[in-house]
Amino acid sequence: MKKLSKESKQTESGGFITFTTPTTQVHSVLNRTQCYYSSGQSESPDLEFEYSDTDKWAAELSELYSYTEGPEFALNRKCFEEEFRVHVSDKKWTELDEAQHRAHAMRLLDSLEVTAREKRLKVARAILYMAQGTFAECSSEVEVQHWMRYNIFLLLDVGTFSALVELLNMEIDNSAACSSAVRKPAISLADSTDLRVLLNIMYMMVETIQQDDPADKPEWKIIKETFRTELGSPLFNNEPISVMLFGMVTKFCSGHAPHFPMKKVLLLLWKSILFTLGGFEQLQSIKVRKREELGLPPLPEDSIRVIRSMRAASPPASASDLIEQQQKRARREHKALIKQDNLDAFNEKDPYKADDSREDEDDNDDNDNSIEAETFPLERDEVMPPPIPHPPSERVSFPKGLPWAPKVREKDIENFLESSRSKFIGYTLGSDTDTVVGLPRPIHESIKTLKQVLQHFALYFIRDIEGEEEVETCATELLYQGILPSLPQYMIALLKILLAAAPTSKAKTDSINILADVLPEEMPTTVLQSMKLGVDVNRHKEIIVKAISAILLLLLKHFKLNHIYQFEYMAQHLVFANCIPLILKFFNQNIMSYITAKNSISVLDFPYCVVHELPELTAESLEAGDNNQFCWRNLFSCINLLRILNKLTKWKHSRTMMLVVFKSAPILKRALKVKQAMMQLYVLKLLKVQTKYLGRQWRKSNMKTMSAIYQKVRHRLNDDWAYGNDLDARPWDFQAEECALRANIERFNSRRYDKSHSNPDFLPVDNCLQSVLGQRVDLPEDFQMNYDLWLEREVFSKPISWEELLQ
Repeated sequence: MKKLSKESKQTESGGFITFTTPTTQVHSVLNRTQCYYSSGQSESPDLEFEYSDTDKWAAELSELYSYTEGPEFALNRKCFEEEFRVHVSDKKWTELDEAQHRAHAMRLLDSLEVTAREKRLKVARAILYMAQGTFAECSSEVEVQHWMRYNIFLLLDVGTFSALVELLNMEIDNSAACSSAVRKPAISLADSTDLRVLLNIMYMMVETIQQDDPADKPEWKIIKETFRTELGSPLFNNEPISVMLFGMVTKFCSGHAPHFPMKKVLLLLWKSILFTLGGFEQLQSIKVRKREELGLPPLPEDSIRVIRSMRAASPPASASDLIEQQQKRARREHKALIKQDNLDAFNEKDPYKADDSREDEDDNDDNDNSIEAETFPLERDEVMPPPIPHPPSERVSFPKGLPWAPKVREKDIENFLESSRSKFIGYTLGSDTDTVVGLPRPIHESIKTLKQVLQHFALYFIRDIEGEEEVETCATELLYQGILPSLPQYMIALLKILLAAAPTSKAKTDSINILADVLPEEMPTTVLQSMKLGVDVNRHKEIIVKAISAILLLLLKHFKLNHIYQFEYMAQHLVFANCIPLILKFFNQNIMSYITAKNSISVLDFPYCVVHELPELTAESLEAGDNNQFCWRNLFSCINLLRILNKLTKWKHSRTMMLVVFKSAPILKRALKVKQAMMQLYVLKLLKVQTKYLGRQWRKSNMKTMSAIYQKVRHRLNDDWAYGNDLDARPWDFQAEECALRANIERFNSRRYDKSHSNPDFLPVDNCLQSVLGQRVDLPEDFQMNYDLWLEREVFSKPISWEELLQ
């Protein structure tokens, strides 16, 4: 057999592909590494996970309540029935007509205004029982959810939510409760009873109303849209409800209110932002609308839909897998070397078509991850037995071509033109991207192609940052204005809580206590009670991570779409608060164990626990957990944190270097073991941006990961991501980069939101000569004393052409 050409040998030995290699050989090696990446033995099946704004409605309701709160369901029912029997006969709630329902809801609302705290708490519990669907009169979970929806729309229509916000403000400002909680050595559920009841009702209302139901009455749809507008408007203490909840978060983290039930606050904050600003589908529709307004062509793809159509790749092999594969290769009877002529013949096919050679491989080779031993279809008949046919059900159809449309930046075009001018003409023109005189025709066509991709991106970005258009008073803008004065403190507080809830964090004496709304008054005395509390505490932390990750991601995405500098302001303060190392610390664990954790007791979840007889819990049943393949909330949290990390580091070289400095590559590689396409995509994106800084040896040792990046991550035209030849790979002043960005952000905030005009650079300039000369100016006393000398020196002794000056 003929040996490979010298260039091809260098490509393989180097472990990566260079653009100096002929095109056919480049795609050949890429195709081979693609086979290499997916040929390993599958360690686990693909996770059937569909990413969405939230989990199923029942799951989102159940996560509001800790298992420790279970006895309070009966207490809420008792409070409601006591109030109900006083005003209504022996009829059940479900037997009354709509007018009677409204009358009783109004009575409960009036009773909320009493001054006696105990009486007010009983009425609030009665309202909470209504929001929970008057479950004692229901026989199934579906029936409970039906009455929940009916009762909550009724409560909202009579004005309950506004009354609850006023009560919540009273509890936030309750200095007696705060000082009592600060002095207590151990805080439990009992310290936050009033707050928990109010937050439970408010969360149930927001979560239920934002759910879409085709069976809703027309008046309910009107109520829903009105509520959405009110929730995002500064109607509560002249600020949106989200700003008030952010204030609770910072007060809790400052140590002044350690009894605040932080999980419930964060869940309500998340759902309020989601309801008022919109989820990922609404973000996509807003993006489409704004592009239409700017006269830009439609987006080439919907990111979420593309990701949903992708399939997970096999994870990188562990050390034990590699040893086993080496042993199998040693037992092989035939070793194949690839003929150069066969290589060229193979590459006459379209290299971008995913006509995967894996379908023609022998099953015995499926576990072989070796590039060298991989053979191509034209050689199969010579060295291998015929392939074993698979049944149709086992065949997987692969999408044709690459999943993403390529993009390009202005800087890429500038660099391309500079190198072309230096090569062909011998001079440079700086940032001029229009002059192509003297360059060969293929260069002209290349520039034209690059600009076609650039135009769609650059116009949108430039128009967005200029700020010339009128400020649109949307929910995102109102929220940014509300949180702007204290945004750094809000970000620090969220990250503090995230750190305390992370499974990799160790308990420290100075860390904040996030378990105030899960620990009972009396600690467990039996093994079963201890196990149940342990599950509850772990579940509690997981829900907090889920809420914070969703809050941060939603805010980043909405601010970026509303104005780029709003996004940059929030992102920079997250970076200053050490968000990047915090997320890496979170992933520095056995991520598969975290995603498959079983910290749930399904029989204790609401609403199941209020309509079914509860079985006797045993230590064995608690240890076994549920039968789910993975934990939805934990996988959701991991994807959100990866997306946040991507948003913070994208096109920011100083932050990309933080990934390198904190040795994120091995941490992220371990996360690839999770066989879920969306999570793998965002891990691969983070690996791609730092690949050029990791060195030749890393790239050579991680060809499997490099191939996955090529397959799944968007290509940037002229992107030298795999090597290190780019100018950005060289040292630069990281601090200057962040300082320049910070200065631009401060100018933007001052120009747009500083009403006092304290910055003289942004004061209006008076260009009218008569107006300027007519202003009264108070001159200092020493100037008045030396006025004659000033006239002689500055006026009489200098020739002045008054005619020219007046013109």
